[in-house]
Amino acid sequence: MRDLLLGRQATPALLWGYDYWQSKRGGRAMPSRADLDPIEMKSFLPHIVLTDVLHNSAPDLPLDFRYRLMGTTVDAHMSRRFTGLRLSELPAQRPGSQMWLNFSEVVEQRQPRFHRVPYVGPHKDFLSLIDLVLPLSDDDRSVTMLMSLVDFIPREVNPPRGR
Repeated sequence: MRDLLLGRQATPALLWGYDYWQSKRGGRAMPSRADLDPIEMKSFLPHIVLTDVLHNSAPDLPLDFRYRLMGTTVDAHMSRRFTGLRLSELPAQRPGSQMWLNFSEVVEQRQPRFHRVPYVGPHKDFLSLIDLVLPLSDDDRSVTMLMSLVDFIPREVNPPRGR
């Protein structure tokens, strides 16, 4: 996965977060939330998003996600505050959206996933955002939380002219 991240030009914050997740994983498939120490995460904490995985939260919705914590960098670049909200409550993130599919894939496969998606938000100087979604588990079987690392890719100030 680290080679994939390097090949896709992951930012330092994503690489630091991935290395930290790996170090906490040990011999397990995934670390738990209890393994994480914010003091140790200082270098990438502004880029983190913690999301609860809600299994069978509603009869018609076997899976949902709730934003628990957003790092200061992520929060500053979003169109609104998402902490405490469920994806199913957000029109652009409901089931079937790319965000929902990305999160669901990590829950089902219990493996990290790297994505680059167009930036949609209040700042017009960003072209896209990249995120690395990492699974966390209380029992090393079922994903109970997602630790995402998010960074923003700026638009080129003076893009090269075409010929």
